[in-house]
Amino acid sequence: MTFFTQDQQLAQLGNQILETTWAEFPNLAHNQIALTWIVYDPPVLVNTGGALTPDAFWNHPVRGFTYRGIEEIYPASVVKLFYLVALHEWLDKGMVNGSGEIERAMRDMIVDSSNDATSLIVDVLTGTTSGPELPPPPFETWQYQRQIVNRYYESLGWSELENINVCQKTWCDGPYGRERAFYGETLENRNMLTTNATARLLHSIIGGVAVSRERSQSIMALLQRSLNPDELPQNVEEDQVTEFLGRALPQNAKLWSKAGWTSQVRHDAAYIEIPDKCPYLLVVFIEGKNNASNKNILPFISQQFTHEIDKL
Repeated sequence: MTFFTQDQQLAQLGNQILETTWAEFPNLAHNQIALTWIVYDPPVLVNTGGALTPDAFWNHPVRGFTYRGIEEIYPASVVKLFYLVALHEWLDKGMVNGSGEIERAMRDMIVDSSNDATSLIVDVLTGTTSGPELPPPPFETWQYQRQIVNRYYESLGWSELENINVCQKTWCDGPYGRERAFYGETLENRNMLTTNATARLLHSIIGGVAVSRERSQSIMALLQRSLNPDELPQNVEEDQVTEFLGRALPQNAKLWSKAGWTSQVRHDAAYIEIPDKCPYLLVVFIEGKNNASNKNILPFISQQFTHEIDKL
């Protein structure tokens, strides 16, 4: 059971968008895309600075549409959103002490999608470090520690999080030593997320109920993206707008997002506000080498949703 109500009108629009996308990009197979779309009808309950209590927020119905939203997919850097929320939980509960270096790493992990910064954050969350392979007993302890973020999300009791895996660092060249052993012989222990799980976490953030109202607002501040071309990162590896959902938005829109990409996947998770339209949340995962290198698929999909939101 999802946190949103499956809506017939949104399903009709969402399926039309998928058909239009497949017609435009015939190399995109039906099993190479997953998405979740949540629409916030008036009165809008998100991005209010945490005005609602958690109970009031979760009991407020929202409607949505999902396609393959429960499929487990390698999330690339979208997983950093999960590490960010977990770190705020650790800081809030006094499990780790904040520092200027942790603040710098949090920012770089989300704003620039730095893998090096993420490595530090995972170390801080789990009390582990990368390094050479370990003998069996110490390695078993190390692996247990690395699963602590998974145990945190299991403790939330959200059905959307039941089969996710968020225990691995993100890499440029790939894991070595104990990190490679932790992946498993066939990489069976890779990070895995669904668009529904990602949507629920983002929904909690923009609702102001992720960890606390104040910490949700801190997370939102890191996720906000400028749509001004003059303010976009000059380094394409740090630009999470131009080749993703943000490119199709009008200049007067507001965007909060976290993208992820490798040679095999291209994803984005976004909350979008356009003046005089219903705000909406959109998570899209794209798989396949040819599709991952295509920088037009996500902007095209976003353009379709931007157009269809006029009909609500």
